[in-house]
Amino acid sequence: MKAAQVAIVTGASRGIGAAIAKQLARDGYHVLVNYASKASEADKVVQDIIASGGKAVVFKANVADPAEVACMFDMAEQSFGKIDVLINNAGVMPSHLPMLADIDDETFDSIMAINVKGTFNTLRQAARRMEQGGRIVNFSTSIVGLTLPGYSVYGASKAAVETMSAIFAKELRGRGIRVNVVAPGPVATELFLNGKTPERIEALSKMPPLERLGQPEDIARAVCFLVGEQSGWVNGQTLRVNGGVV
Repeated sequence: MKAAQVAIVTGASRGIGAAIAKQLARDGYHVLVNYASKASEADKVVQDIIASGGKAVVFKANVADPAEVACMFDMAEQSFGKIDVLINNAGVMPSHLPMLADIDDETFDSIMAINVKGTFNTLRQAARRMEQGGRIVNFSTSIVGLTLPGYSVYGASKAAVETMSAIFAKELRGRGIRVNVVAPGPVATELFLNGKTPERIEALSKMPPLERLGQPEDIARAVCFLVGEQSGWVNGQTLRVNGGVV
C-alpha cells in the first residue's frame, strides 16, 4: 500500500491556511498544522481534520526563527516519517498601510522577517529534507501586479518571494521537486478585512470582473492543483488567483 503524502502548512490556524490544511486532509494527505500564536484555533483545525477521518498534528513555530523552523520539520518527520509538500502560507500584512515615506522601521522589519525570511527559512529546510518529487507552494499577492499605493513594503516582500521561488525551482534540478507560487487577490479573511471600512471592502469586492471577494476555499483549491498530479509540468511559476483583477 502506498504511503500517504505528508504536508506542512504554515500559518494554518485560520483563513487560507486552515482551508488548505483541511482540503489537503480531504485529499488524503497527513498534515502538520503550523501556527505562531492562535493555539486554540490551530487545535480546532486539527480536531476537525481528525473528526473527518484524516491525520494531522499541530506545531507552534515562528517561521522567522530558523531554529523553530528546523524543529517544525523534525516534528513532521517524527510524526509521519517524511515530508512531501510544503505550503508557505504564513505571512503578515499590517491593517494600517501608510505611504512608503511614513512606514516605520518596526513595521518594515516585521513584514520582511515573516514574509521573506520566514519563506527562506522553510525553503532552506525543504532543500535538505524534502522527498524526491516533492512540491512547494509559496505565497505572493496580486498587489505585485496591481501596485496599489500603501502596499509598497508588503508588495516588495512578496515580489521577493516570487523571485526566490523561480530561482529555487532551478536550483532543485534533478530532484523532481516543483516550486510554484500562488498570488491571491482580495480574499475575505480576517487578515484582509481587519482595519478596512465596509465601504472599502465593498469597493475592493467590485474590482475583479467577477465582482466578489475571493474565499479561502478558492485559494485552497488552487494550491491543491499545484501540488497534485494534474500540474506535474508546472514549475517555477506564479499563479494569480484573483478573479481577473489583474
